[in-house]
Amino acid sequence: MVDLLPAQISIWQHIEAVAREHFRRAAVQEIRTPLLEVTELFARGIGEATDVVGKEMYTFLDRGERSCTLRPEGTASAVRAVIEHGLLSQGPQRLWYGGPMFRYERPQAGRQRQFHQIGLELLGVADARSDVEAIAIAWDLLADLGVGGLALELNTLGSPDDRIRYRERLVAWLEAHRDGLDPDSQARINTNPLRVLDSKVPQTQATLAAAPPLAASLSAESRARFEQVQAGLAALEIPVQLNPRLVRGLDYYSHTAFEITSSQLGAQATVCGGGRYDGLVQQLGGPPTPAIGWALGMERLVLLLAQMPAAAAAGAPAPLDLYVVSRGEAAEALVLPLARQGRAAGLAVECDTSGAAFGKQFKRADRSGARFAAVIGDAEAAAAEVVLKDLRQHQAEQRLPIAALVDWLVQQRAGGSA
Repeated sequence: MVDLLPAQISIWQHIEAVAREHFRRAAVQEIRTPLLEVTELFARGIGEATDVVGKEMYTFLDRGERSCTLRPEGTASAVRAVIEHGLLSQGPQRLWYGGPMFRYERPQAGRQRQFHQIGLELLGVADARSDVEAIAIAWDLLADLGVGGLALELNTLGSPDDRIRYRERLVAWLEAHRDGLDPDSQARINTNPLRVLDSKVPQTQATLAAAPPLAASLSAESRARFEQVQAGLAALEIPVQLNPRLVRGLDYYSHTAFEITSSQLGAQATVCGGGRYDGLVQQLGGPPTPAIGWALGMERLVLLLAQMPAAAAAGAPAPLDLYVVSRGEAAEALVLPLARQGRAAGLAVECDTSGAAFGKQFKRADRSGARFAAVIGDAEAAAAEVVLKDLRQHQAEQRLPIAALVDWLVQQRAGGSA
């Protein structure tokens, strides 16, 4: 778990602002859920046989002897909230969330044990067009952020009946080829066999090259639906790479599964992943409800955008308009009223309240990046004036009445020059 320092926050805020605007345009509303949930929510929703539930969750007993878990992902919590508050009685729900998640896994670049996600959930929508829309929102958001080398990997997991048929074939095949699998994959054969397909171990991948494909177990309806999704993405000119080994890591997925990767991220290339989860709402106690969603990882996005000058510049905080320097009791009494007036007018103002010598205050003013410094000493306080210094274009300093300073600065900013 890491601290996010002021120097790093600007890119985070830029990503969040762009995401918020994309969701606004797509009529997607924000939902905020607690970080702490009852453990049963994730055991039932994500699946007890998954690595997330079995190995990675932060779970403990509270003082009431209740098993609680820091949320490892956002979908189960969002679905729980939708059920609990009866939102589905109001029609389909278009929701997004953002915030920290927690998994006890090996930290690496772009992946910590406290990590952050922004996610989208479309609940109550069954048509293949909703899959296309969800993917398009993610694709356009990442493209707008300036993420390059984007690729969409797509697969279908079929219906529950399709997966039952496929599971029987796959388990029989995996048992016959057990010696070619790594130990983790061998352990998954009877608990979560589809996850074996997603193994990153080279030896296992080589063995799986001959495994029976899920596509052979799909019903005609599932195949037709998957073709509709592909046609919809083609109509939006979003390129697709079919990946029959893509199964995602959570049990609640069905039909469409996808990941968006970036070639700029190297080995950890996935920046967004998701899929359809038509059975989850009912599994958690709600009515039968089709749904699709995705989540993108903030840490990986920040790593990527920090390497891009244009994106870093877009996320940089706006420069200060004014830095106020003062010394002397009468002068110092004028600083906060002046700063407050400027901020109320929309200006970014920092005031030095250190009482240090003018030289030290001037150095801090220069380091602040402010365009102007307003200097108030005893003489200026007596005359109700400021000395205005241009810190960037080094034009001649001038004197202005304190009462006129804010209006003057607002006009300069509106005109774009001094």
